[in-house]
Amino acid sequence: MSGLRIGLVGLGVISRFYLAALDRVPDVRLAAVCDLDRELLRPFAGRVGCHTDHRAMLAAGGLDAVVVTVPNDLHTTICRDALRAGLPVCVEKPLALRASEGEELAAIAAQRRVPLFTAFHRRYNAAVTGLRARIPEAVPVRSVTVRYLERIEEHVGRDRWYLDPERCGGGCVADNGPNAYDLVRLLAGPMRLASADVVRDAQGVDRQAVLALAGADGVTARIELDWSFLGECKDVAVELADGTVLGADMLAGHPGFKQSLWHEYEGVLAEFAGLVLGEPDAAGPGRGPDGLDALRVVEAAYRAERVEAR
Repeated sequence: MSGLRIGLVGLGVISRFYLAALDRVPDVRLAAVCDLDRELLRPFAGRVGCHTDHRAMLAAGGLDAVVVTVPNDLHTTICRDALRAGLPVCVEKPLALRASEGEELAAIAAQRRVPLFTAFHRRYNAAVTGLRARIPEAVPVRSVTVRYLERIEEHVGRDRWYLDPERCGGGCVADNGPNAYDLVRLLAGPMRLASADVVRDAQGVDRQAVLALAGADGVTARIELDWSFLGECKDVAVELADGTVLGADMLAGHPGFKQSLWHEYEGVLAEFAGLVLGEPDAAGPGRGPDGLDALRVVEAAYRAERVEAR
């Protein structure tokens, strides 16, 4: 059987989108799964290698790459071990809990000359790719606004770790901030944080935030995040230097809950496979979308909040 042999670590709520993509994307196939919960492994028994420890999965061999979709606080350990084993890694955002950890992982990937790919699935959304195609090359982007609004309790399913700031890395800024920032970077280039307005609940979890960013040549961005929104809103607006405003509703055409994610994760896996196989249209030599830059923006937002509170 041909195709990149993928080991999937973590069988939580996001894993189903990877599993579906593995059935649809050419040149990839599931070779092993790993989760602490043996019940989640049961459907795969006899079909692929099944493990409760990622180190055992790596030691068993027979893999060409690893996909990591576990709680955020486990990203660094698992990615580190896979990279040291010489395996390309696709990891759910955020890359790690802290920028220092992300820097460590990036250094190992560079040393071992293997891809380290952060899965910012929204960049593969059909409305976003359509928006990018409508932006004229000759007209600069003046500003970008990204809204990422949802009620987090409706999205986490059985993965309640999302609601634990120690495991998630924070609240809406740590969880949704990286996806939103990746869209800003994709459309207008890298930016630095200018200011952060963060609202926390009685338990101290950031539930709403507005991040203002600044880039080269006066380009600006605004990210609006909400974990307590009644409903769901995921959209982006781009203002061009000539005053034109273009937009994309990432949920348009996908009326069911989380339905847009199916095609987005096909895009994630297809680009990761292309990167591993060295195809020329992949994100770049030895790397994928920049998860480290997003971590730095998240940390800057929390630092700015603490300074403002003094």
